Amino acid sequence: MKGRIHSTESFGTVDGPGIRFVIFFQGCPLRCKYCHNPDTWDFSGGIETTAEELMKEYDSYKEFLKSGGITATGGEPLAQPEFLAELFALAKSKGVHTCLDTSAGVFNPKQTEKIDEVLKNTDLIMLDIKHIDNEMHKELTGIENSNILNFAEHIRDLDIPVWIRHVVVPGITDKYEELFALGEYLSTLHNLKALDVLPYHDMAKPKYAELGLEYPLGDTPPLTKAEAIKARETIISGIKSGLHKQQ
Repeated sequence: MKGRIHSTESFGTVDGPGIRFVIFFQGCPLRCKYCHNPDTWDFSGGIETTAEELMKEYDSYKEFLKSGGITATGGEPLAQPEFLAELFALAKSKGVHTCLDTSAGVFNPKQTEKIDEVLKNTDLIMLDIKHIDNEMHKELTGIENSNILNFAEHIRDLDIPVWIRHVVVPGITDKYEELFALGEYLSTLHNLKALDVLPYHDMAKPKYAELGLEYPLGDTPPLTKAEAIKARETIISGIKSGLHKQQ
């Protein structure tokens, strides 16, 4: 079986625990306004390769990756579930830690079989929740968030550890009420192991220009470190509130 891959990174330090071999899958159904990898959108792009070839590349770096493993990101890895399942099964057969970085926009709670084949060999999931409000999520990404939240609850029920990632964009995802509501929702996920609040940046502007694309967020200013800390504190307050309500 072959999958479409955009690129790989041999020394990833922000894509899961330890130092990781990062595989960027080609193709994504979302059109997030702050996406910094628009070159991964096209499902016909990238190069075709096999799981064995990717593991061979991993093996060439494995001495540096003992504390880490493999992270599948993108693009959207779950858009190629059969190939991803084969890759993760092969990795686990070699004792390699597997991490899935996903937005889960392709998840269908009525048809979980293919994705469940991936999940049975997944050690950690990094799940992007773009916006807790459904309409705002659709405005920001082009799709609703219902199946993404369904996925969060699915992996909760499977008890797979999850790190939640949330990008805070000035004027879009930085409102107190929505951050607090996100926290209250996260309080229902007993498998939550970490929360990454990522400040919006505009470093992808040159890439959009190179691809002949208009940058969707125009002159939206990057989020400051202080603003990111405040946003994280608000989400944490929501988590505490949610846990208190559950008692």
